[in-house]
Parts: sequence; C-alpha cells; structure tokens
Amino acid sequence: MEHLIHVLQTDRSDSEIIGYALDTLYNIISNDEEEEVEENSTRQSEDLGSQFTEIFIKQQENVTLLLSLLEEFDFHVRWPGVKLLTSLLKQLGPQVQQIILVSPMGVSRLMDLLADSREVIRNDGVLLLQALTRNNGAIQKIVAFENAFERLLDIITEEGNSDGGIVVEDCLILLQNLLKNNNSNQNFFKEGSYIQRMKPWFEVGDENSGWSAQKVTNLHLMLQLVRVLVSPNNPPGATSSCQKAMFQCGLLQQLCTILMATGVPADILTETINTVSEVIRGCQVNQDYFASVNAPSNPPRPAIVVLLMSMVNERQPFVLRCAVLYCFQCFLYKNQKGQGEIVSTLLPSTIDATGISVSAGQLLCGGLFSTDSLSNWCAAVALAHALQENATQKEQLLRVQLATSIGNPPVSLLQQCTNILSQGDKIDRRGSKIQTRVGLLMLLCTWLSNCPIAVTHFLHNSANVPFLTGQIAENLGEEEQLVQGLCALLLGISIYFNDNSLESYTKEKLKQLIEKRIGKENFIEKLGFISKHEFYSRASQKPQPNFPSPEYMIFDHEFTKLVKELEGVITKAIHKSSEEDKKEEEVKKTLEQHDSIVTHYKNMIREQDLQLEELKQQISTLKCQNEQLQTAVTQQVSQIQQHKDQYNLLKVQLGKDNQPQGSYNDGSQMNGIQPEEIGRLREEIEELKSNQELLQNQLAEKDSLIENLELATLKSQLNSQSIEITKLQTEKQELLQKTEAFAKSVPEPEQSETVTAAKATDVEGRLSALLQETKELKNEIKALSEERTAIKEQLDASNSTIAILQNEKNKLEVDITDSKKEQDDLLVLLADQDQKIFSLKNKLKELGHPVRLQCFQK
Repeated sequence: MEHLIHVLQTDRSDSEIIGYALDTLYNIISNDEEEEVEENSTRQSEDLGSQFTEIFIKQQENVTLLLSLLEEFDFHVRWPGVKLLTSLLKQLGPQVQQIILVSPMGVSRLMDLLADSREVIRNDGVLLLQALTRNNGAIQKIVAFENAFERLLDIITEEGNSDGGIVVEDCLILLQNLLKNNNSNQNFFKEGSYIQRMKPWFEVGDENSGWSAQKVTNLHLMLQLVRVLVSPNNPPGATSSCQKAMFQCGLLQQLCTILMATGVPADILTETINTVSEVIRGCQVNQDYFASVNAPSNPPRPAIVVLLMSMVNERQPFVLRCAVLYCFQCFLYKNQKGQGEIVSTLLPSTIDATGISVSAGQLLCGGLFSTDSLSNWCAAVALAHALQENATQKEQLLRVQLATSIGNPPVSLLQQCTNILSQGDKIDRRGSKIQTRVGLLMLLCTWLSNCPIAVTHFLHNSANVPFLTGQIAENLGEEEQLVQGLCALLLGISIYFNDNSLESYTKEKLKQLIEKRIGKENFIEKLGFISKHEFYSRASQKPQPNFPSPEYMIFDHEFTKLVKELEGVITKAIHKSSEEDKKEEEVKKTLEQHDSIVTHYKNMIREQDLQLEELKQQISTLKCQNEQLQTAVTQQVSQIQQHKDQYNLLKVQLGKDNQPQGSYNDGSQMNGIQPEEIGRLREEIEELKSNQELLQNQLAEKDSLIENLELATLKSQLNSQSIEITKLQTEKQELLQKTEAFAKSVPEPEQSETVTAAKATDVEGRLSALLQETKELKNEIKALSEERTAIKEQLDASNSTIAILQNEKNKLEVDITDSKKEQDDLLVLLADQDQKIFSLKNKLKELGHPVRLQCFQK
C-alpha cells in the first residue's frame, strides 16, 4: 500500500499509472463482489476492507491527496478516484467524513462531480455524496449551500422525473439525506422556492400501464421527501410554512388527484394518503381544501367519505386502513370546524332519510357496531378525534340517537357504546378479543374528560358504575389487565369531572364505593396498568398509527397524552377526604369569582385603553390642525405687513407729488402707475377678508369639537373604576380571611400529612398568584390615572393654544380695519391729486403752453 500511495504522490503526470494505482486500492478496500460468496467469506472480506481502510486513512494526507486527484479531468483518474473515496466512506464513514470536513475546500471539490458531463462520473458522484452526507449535519449544510438542491433537481428533471431510471432514485435518496432532521436545510429548501419544483413529479397522468417497478420506487421516494418537509417532528413554524407553500403551488391538489385516481398501485396509494395526511395536519387552509375534494364518482362523493369506506371495509389491506385512519386524524387535528362538520352528520336534523347518500358519521357508526374488531377500533378512535379538545362537540354527540331494531325506542350513542362494552366477548367478532373494548373505552374516556354533562349522562345509567367496579375488582389474566386499567381510568374521570348533580353518584359516594368494592390501592394499581403496557410507549412516540399487524393496534397516540395528563390528578382525587373536597370546592368557587372580577376589570381596562387611544388620536389631529392654523395666521400677518409697507411707500410718493417744486413730469408718471396699484391693493384686501372669514369658521369648528369631547364620560368611568377597585380590595381581604380560616380548620391526621401539606402549598401558590394579579391590576389602574392626568394637561394646553389663536385673530381684525381705513384715505388723496393735475393741465392750455404726454405714449 505504501508503494501504491508513493505512486500517487510522485507520478501525477502519468494519468495511466495513477488510474491503475487507484483501481488497485479500490479493489483492496472494496467489498463489492460480483459473484455470490459464502457468508463467512463475506464477513472476512468486510474485516479486511475495514483494516485496509484504517491503514489508508491513518495518514490524513492520503485522503487529502485523493481529493486533489479528483480535480483531474482525465476519466482514467477521476472515475477510479470517485469509486475509491466512496468505498472508504462505506467502510469507515464518520472518520473519513471528519477528514474531508477539515480539508480545505474538501466538500466543494466533490460538488464539482455533479456538473461533470460524463454521466458515469456524475452518477457515481451522486453515490459518493450519499455516503458523505449520511448522518453528518455539518457536511449536509455545506453540500446544500454549494447549490446541491438546484443541481439534483435539474438531474431529476433531465432524467424524466418519476419516469426516470435508477439515477433519479439515487438523487432522491441524496435529497432525503440532506433534508431529513436538518431544519436549516429544510428552511433553505423552502426559501429557495424548490418546493414548487416538486409539483411536476406527481403529474402521473391517467394511464394505468406506466407503473414500472422503478417508477413505483421513485414515486415512493418522492412522497417520502414531501413528508420529510412536513413531518410532525419538525418545528411547528417550519412545518406550517411548508404546508402553506405546498397548497399555494398546487402540490397538495396534485396529491389529491393521485388519491382519487384509478389504477394506482396499493403501496403508492397508501403512501400518498400518509403524505396528504401530514400536508394537511394542523393547517386550516389545507384542511378546508381537503374537505372540498370530491371523488370522480356519480354522484360525486366527498373524498373523506370514500376514504372512510375503505377504513371500515375489512377486505382492504391493513396498511391502507391505517393510512386512512391517520388521514382522518390529521384532518381533524386542531380543526374545530371539521370536527363540527363530522359530528353534525350524526345529528337527527342532517341525516339523509332517503339513504341514497352515506355520510361520514353513518360510516363511523357502522364501523363502531360491526362484527370486525379492527373496524370497531378504527371507528372508535376516529370518533374520539372528532371530540378531541372540543367541549361543544362532546355535548352535541349526546344528542345522537340510534335505532337498534324495529319497534324498540331509539338508544343514545353513549348508551349503545356502554351496552356493547358490557356484553364483552358474548358477541362473536373477527380479530382481537380486547380490541373492540379498548377502542370503546378510549372513546368514552375522551368523551367524558373535561365534560361534566357527559359524565352526568354516563352515570345516569345505573348499570354503568356496577359494571366498571365489577371489571376492576376481578382478578383476570394478563390480557384483560389492560381493560381493567381503562375501566379504572373511566371511573376516575367520572369522579374527577363530576359536578355532583346526581345525588346517588356524587364524588364522595363514588369514592366510598371504590374503597368498599375495590380498595384505593388496588384501584391505583389497576390504573397504572395502562402506562406500563408494552404497546403504550410505542403509540406515544409519534402520531402515525403504524403497526406491524392488527394485533398491535391497541393504543392511539392522542389517547396516550390524555392518560399522561389524567393519571396523576385522578390518583390525587381518589386520596382526598370529603372535607378537603368541600374546602377545595369553596376555594375553587371563590377563585372563580375572583377570576371573573379580574376578567371584568381587564375588559374594563381594555375598553378604557381603546377610549384613551381614540382621545390621543383626536388630540394629535387637533395639534396638526392647530399647527396649520398657526401657519395660516403667520402668513396673514406677513401679507398685512407687506401691504402696510406698500401703503407707506405710496404715502411717501404722494407727499412728494404734493410739493410745489415737484415737476410736472413726475406727477404725470405717478398718475399713470396709481390705477393698477389701487386695483391690486383692492383685490388683496378682498382676499384677506375672505381668508379671515375662513379662519374664523375653522376656529369656531375647533372650539366646538374640543368642547364636545367626552370628558364627562371619561370622568364617570374613572370614578366607577375607583369604586370597583375598592370593592376588589375588600373581596381580596375576605378571600385572605377565608384562606386563613381554611388553613386553621383543616384536620391534620397522620395518614394525610403529605396530602394536607401539598394542599396548603397549592392554596398558598394560588393565593400568591392572585395577590400578584391584584398588584398588577393596581399598577394598571395607577398607569390609567396618570394617563388620564396627561390627557387633561394636553386638553388644557389645547385650550390655551386656542385662546392665543383667538387673541391673534382679534388683532388681525383690528389691523385689517385700520388698513381699510387708511386705504380709503389714500383713495381720497388720489382723487384730489387727479383733480389738481386736471386743473393744472387746463391752466397750461389757457396760457398757451404745450402739454407733453410722453408718459401715456406706450
């Protein structure tokens, strides 16, 4: 090996010998055997390959040398170099990756292989980058920023998208390496508008003959790549932006077309359903679009209905039924509108009496009560998702009535579920023994949690509680322990969310029943069976119901979250004494009252904030108008000053003309100018008058607006707020007194010291939170008062400004009156002057002197 490396170092100019040396090293290190060999021989070969790789990379300069040789364009050097480096990465990937990462421009040199015009080198370059980017985020980022996405998508397009060969498959695997679990690259992919370039991949057309094995593989990888971008494991913000981009560019619409197309292979259809599921999950726009998709049937049916038909049809493949369930769950995830639409299809007013069209609700009911245990489980879980975190729909579902048989009265859906549950294994079903009961118990637990009305309906049937206590108390086999645990959870929910409206099944009576029939410790132990079950942790890991076979289909992901949330609080509720329950109820009511008061104050403060904001805007507007008025006044003063100056100038000129020694020529020129000046002055005086009137009108309007501001309303609101603050302080003191009394009155038996301490700590925590909230409220009110004072000051300042403007306006009026009077005097003087000039002319004519009219000959 040393000699071969020496050849690589010293004979760079001889491409042929370099090529042979690289080929030889590749054959030594590689495990790719063309002929089949025995397993022992293969393992031995792998060990040898790893040993030789370790020897080669021991000197990091050898890998750097190999990278430099890849810059040679000669086919006989570059191709064996690519194969050798790929083999090194396959043998000892992490070590070789680290050497390439620290090598200057190491990754960038390898990216040039994608641009090689020789397809063999380009294709092997893709395989090299696959090995290089595997499980190394740093290298993945460098490759992505070296324009890998653009080049790979170009290759896929050139090769014919999904109709391409194995090169397309290799490019898709490399894209998956770059994007999977790499948030930075996913964001770069989205920001680079590469999602839009994925749409043509799924334009498969209607032909049914074009589904080669390679096309199925390619399309499968393409769908997985879409799922990588919208995986529930990604940050919510990143997933949401990718989902929106997929809708905007038409990718979701294209996927729905494949979903409803005929002749699509089963595995592609299944993966397409899973992909659509994650593209719409938690995205309202995409969920609304999916709800509007119709299957191309006659009459058209909603896609949701068609998919549910497959889910409750036991002849369909198991993986397809799981995919449809996942799609339905994703459609309802954080989609209260969709949940309402599904539940509404079960209500009496919306059911189609003709039976021509089947609804989603009817299909779910049919699946819930069929003799196929898998359909029972899927329908129960699907219906539970229609109720997830939606108290309104839980109450609405209580209205659903079912016709069991002709002549018998209808039965509520809740009652029918408990009836089937109590029958147990009496009904002959296909599939798992416990699957139906587990599904129904999960549905009932979801339905009753956070819904006291549903709990009351459930307890109203006198047979339900004895059935549950009987199930929990029995000593059954390991398989039945899960059912016991779920029964304990359902009974615990009936206690924790019980509003004590049924006298026979109050919280205290149910706890006494547990103590008498089961025993508290035994009950808690049975409750713990759920989270200890082997399938519980599997279901809690990810939302997709992905099971190897129907027997593993036991838990739903969302249900595991409900168990985690309720297991602890139910355990505490079972151990509480009746006195503690009563005290807690009192404190809870007091806290609720306090919360309502605080909410009332918050709303009041919010309203006053809005009013203050409006007043601020009005003051701001008034200030602007004020500034405009001041500017107008300044302009008017300036114009008046100009007119005064002109008037004074005219007076001086007229004074000169009246002197006896004044020349006749000057007098005649002045006479020629005066009529124009007088006309202009008159026009400007008229304009001043009109401007002054406009200014007076504007000032009157502003005076009226300021006077009409709702200061009285603001004062009354602030007064009422002060009264309510006093009331709040009083109630706070009462609450503190009650709490102190509660702390003194609670008994402290030795058995419940821990519980009492925890309770006291809990109450203290809640009280400190209330005190903090009261303090914050006071601060808000104080800030409001300060803001009110500031507004008053601003209004006072506005009033002062208006008064100043009024004074200036009065001065202007006086100035204009004086100006008008002086103007009239000027006109009289001018008339006298004209008369004198005329008489002088006549005298000159009588004396025989010629009169020169040069001034008028223009």
